[in-house]
Amino acid sequence: MEVIFLLIGISLLLASTFLYLFFKAMKGGQFDDDYTPSVRILFENQTKKSNKNQSTKSNSNE
Repeated sequence: MEVIFLLIGISLLLASTFLYLFFKAMKGGQFDDDYTPSVRILFENQTKKSNKNQSTKSNSNE
């Protein structure tokens, strides 16, 4: 029976730690941008091509 009380105390301590870290991340602005990650995958190939084009253009200009 004593083990159950110990496990409940540890689980409450662990849950409160995770809750504190979650609120700290929310206050720090880690979850502010919801739109960009969902759209970034649509333009991934285009950005890689444009980066390659820009690097070849900069090499030819030098």
